[in-house]
Amino acid sequence: MKAILQNAYGSPDVLKLGDIDKPEIAENDLLVRVRAAALNAGDIFSMRGVPWMTRMMVGFPRPKDYVLGWDVAGSVEAVGGRVTQFGPGDEVFCTCSGGLAEYARASAKACAPKPTNLTFEQAAAVPTAALTALLALRDAGKLRAGQNVLINGASGGVGPFAVQIAKALGAEVTAVCSTRNVETVRSIGADHVIDYTQEDFTQGGPRYDLILDNVASRSFSDCRRALTPHGIHIPNSGHAGLGYVIKAFFLSLFLRKHARPFITAARSEDLLFLKELIEDGKVTPVIDRTYPLRDTPEAFRYLNEGHAQGKIVITVSE
Repeated sequence: MKAILQNAYGSPDVLKLGDIDKPEIAENDLLVRVRAAALNAGDIFSMRGVPWMTRMMVGFPRPKDYVLGWDVAGSVEAVGGRVTQFGPGDEVFCTCSGGLAEYARASAKACAPKPTNLTFEQAAAVPTAALTALLALRDAGKLRAGQNVLINGASGGVGPFAVQIAKALGAEVTAVCSTRNVETVRSIGADHVIDYTQEDFTQGGPRYDLILDNVASRSFSDCRRALTPHGIHIPNSGHAGLGYVIKAFFLSLFLRKHARPFITAARSEDLLFLKELIEDGKVTPVIDRTYPLRDTPEAFRYLNEGHAQGKIVITVSE
């Protein structure tokens, strides 16, 4: 099968289109024929091999025919012996290993039926980014209807999902983004939009019950100034360096205004919850650009610039 292979760490130039065998599946797995895959910030870390701990998962001292990609949408090609909820031909969206390929292996517990109102490209954009937003707001932040929420970094991969999920959960949402993204963020339902080039949300403005920080652009003390007395700051550790994650963890031990960094783990029940929101029209993926599989290195170059307005998606097969 065709796949984007990585045999060294570095720039997008280390990614090459090549041929490898289809992945073998275990008893609780699916073999998915990938129709589309989405890129995430974590893929950049794996490509670069920085921080160093990523090399323990990708390959040390260097990767060998490693296939990047966590999020896919496609059709089930085969199922393991213990899988009963899916069968060949079912359309699914899921997290997996090696998504930038014609076929990928995924645990059945990390899959759900594809939302009926989405294309494969749209569905591939959902899993990791939407799950991160959902787990941050609903689980880590204990978001309640009527609360005042600020999403810092509202126009990247996670931000648009966070805005829409917070609205679906009943919050009043303020979104922070750059000038070029104001109208996009407003169009997906933000009640208020702050252009950070014109206004500083930490300086004397409204106070928020919850801040989801997707960009780590402000210090922890700055964010605390923008919280209500019982407000909570939630750092999205997937978009920051190791030092930021460690500091956030220790602050959470001593300051009740800080939630602990969390790991986004895919569960079928959470994907089903997102599927319902999507089919009800409450959440719609925002896609910036789509590339064919052979142009994946170019997609990574664009992602690496840090200016994407939504998700970047790779079309793998028609």
